[in-house]
Amino acid sequence: MKRTFPIHAVLSAPTHEPPPLSLYIHWPWCVRKCPYCDFNSHESAPREAEYLAALIRDLEAVLPLVWGRPVISVFIGGGTPSLMSGATVDALLSAIRARIRLWPEAEITLEANPGAVDVERFAAYRDAGVNRLSLGIQSFDDAKLAALGRIHTGDEAHRALDIAQRHFGRVNLDLMFALPEQTLLDAQRDIETAIASGVSHISAYHLTLEPNTPFHHAPPPLPDEDLAADMLEMIETRLFTAGFEHYETSAYAKPGQRCGHNLNYWTFGDYLGLGAGAHSKLTDHTTIRREARPRHPKDYLADPVTRRWLPVAMEDLPGEFMMNALRLTEGVPLTLFAERTGLALSVIEKSALAGRQQGLLEIEAGRLKPTALGRRFLNRLIGLFLAV
Repeated sequence: MKRTFPIHAVLSAPTHEPPPLSLYIHWPWCVRKCPYCDFNSHESAPREAEYLAALIRDLEAVLPLVWGRPVISVFIGGGTPSLMSGATVDALLSAIRARIRLWPEAEITLEANPGAVDVERFAAYRDAGVNRLSLGIQSFDDAKLAALGRIHTGDEAHRALDIAQRHFGRVNLDLMFALPEQTLLDAQRDIETAIASGVSHISAYHLTLEPNTPFHHAPPPLPDEDLAADMLEMIETRLFTAGFEHYETSAYAKPGQRCGHNLNYWTFGDYLGLGAGAHSKLTDHTTIRREARPRHPKDYLADPVTRRWLPVAMEDLPGEFMMNALRLTEGVPLTLFAERTGLALSVIEKSALAGRQQGLLEIEAGRLKPTALGRRFLNRLIGLFLAV
């Protein structure tokens, strides 16, 4: 039988050049836990100075694993990192620069909540080296914000956007759709407002009911699947006509404004996670290893340096790689699979052929990418590569 899969089943030796390295820092505190949120965030008073010291100890303990490797991006997420003082962010970034090779052009992102915005604080973040801000707007509609348990109003969202764009050249705006009792017109108003704000990057997420959240235990009235699909189609179309590139499942950017930190995740790059519950993935010459810090802040503060590293099993690598790479609208070069996993391309041949036969996957011009149908049924597509 003639082979139709346009790749060679040649074993790939693990690369001696490790993939790009990013740094993630988790701030675990917020003002109020939202009922849909399953992130590692806690409603309590931040222990700012103590936590900063723990982060630095954490970084110093892991330095031998990343010694000499350049860090291409830093992302400070949470929780609500904009609760941090400017002095703390400055001390944190200074400590990082003193200990690792941070690229001069590194993208440094900080997440902010519109309900925790301060002009002087934003200016201090910028002066400390933050060059990209991500604002968790979610909606501009006061009723929808109240239903989501957000602490800000639509007016405060507009104010936060104005302040952010005065201090940062790159601003991301997070939106959600398929919100409680949301209509197609409601969702359209939100996306039009986001476009009109002038930001260069918009993330649009479908609200999901995550286990162990109040919304999961007592679901609010949500749009049905057909209406949610109409909302997504409207968002994609409207952002395309406004000049945004739909480059990842939930991410849209003006040309040249894609999030480098997240792109490193999607292309199976390495990342070092610091802070409560932060995860890491690091590659050496023979293995790919993952680990997680203690999840609760009090446990992390008690011991920020002890960690358990676990190698990723060879049979799990295809699924792990595709779980990331197939989020990218343009897919990835076929060669990247071998480069980042050290496995032969023949390992994924059967799964890739099945994806193409089901209309979920395209294999052309040396690239593997999801079709429009594959993007809509991404979990089904990724499932073809699990435990191959």
